[in-house]
Amino acid sequence: MSRELLAEQVAAALRDIPDFPRPGVVFKDFTPLLLDASLRRRVVADVVDRHRGGVDLVAGVEARGFVLGAVVAHELDVGFVPVRKAGKLPGDVHAVGYDLEYGSETIELHRDAIRPGQRVLVVDDVLATGGTAAATCELIERCQGVVTGVEVILELAFLQGRHRVGDHPVRALVSA
Repeated sequence: MSRELLAEQVAAALRDIPDFPRPGVVFKDFTPLLLDASLRRRVVADVVDRHRGGVDLVAGVEARGFVLGAVVAHELDVGFVPVRKAGKLPGDVHAVGYDLEYGSETIELHRDAIRPGQRVLVVDDVLATGGTAAATCELIERCQGVVTGVEVILELAFLQGRHRVGDHPVRALVSA
């Protein structure tokens, strides 16, 4: 199947939820994609095919990045690193604060989750303003890991978040 056809099918599966998490925001829900085992499998295969042999770990961003990130890590036969909201991880953590399109947030990563030089792929559902992706890359680099790329299902291109991620390659299956 072509990547273009896969992107069309994924775009058709995404659901808009108006006024969530606050009035004026249209939340892009990818739960329908998760419910479709065949489509989910093809999305994971698309990511895995590009990164096989090129990563040591997958970092999944809370919460929807956990779902796909853990499956991608499993298929690549590499470890999985959770990137969590502040206060959710026990032990010593690195923390980075950043702005979202509708507020601010802090995410954390265990200080010992990544060894120096390990190649880490970042997986999340949506790239909007780029704050979460940029903060995740910063956390990985604080651990002396090497970010190999950022993979997302949907990029909200009009928010230009890709520019905040710096030189790290960003791949989005669907751009809106």
